[in-house]
Amino acid sequence: MSFSDYLENKVLDHVLGGGDYSRPGTVYIGLSTTAITDSTAATEPSGGSYARVAVVNDSTNFPAAESGSKANGTPITFPAATASWGTIVGFFIADAASEGNVLAYGALSAPQAVASGETINFAVGALTITLD
Repeated sequence: MSFSDYLENKVLDHVLGGGDYSRPGTVYIGLSTTAITDSTAATEPSGGSYARVAVVNDSTNFPAAESGSKANGTPITFPAATASWGTIVGFFIADAASEGNVLAYGALSAPQAVASGETINFAVGALTITLD
């Protein structure tokens, strides 16, 4: 059984940007050097000025879902690395600046090695969550 696009959109809007759910007022975008699945946690870079990026959880930063997908409405930029972060293969959305609960996750379209002085940026629409 699969959700219809209508229900997928309602669930996405409910969790990220609208509906009755007491969603977090801020979500935190994190990066992982290992693949994330339902049964494996993210492995975040340590040191080198890495920190999850706080994003206000509203309809400007996460516009309404369409066709079972929802994407960021504003750029999301991590601080410049002050040391190597390793090769980033995935991202996630959590409800806390550290620890907390992962709300959604995905893989980068191509792994990205992050050396000192480099930044990772998700352009508008680049961080996409899709319900299948």
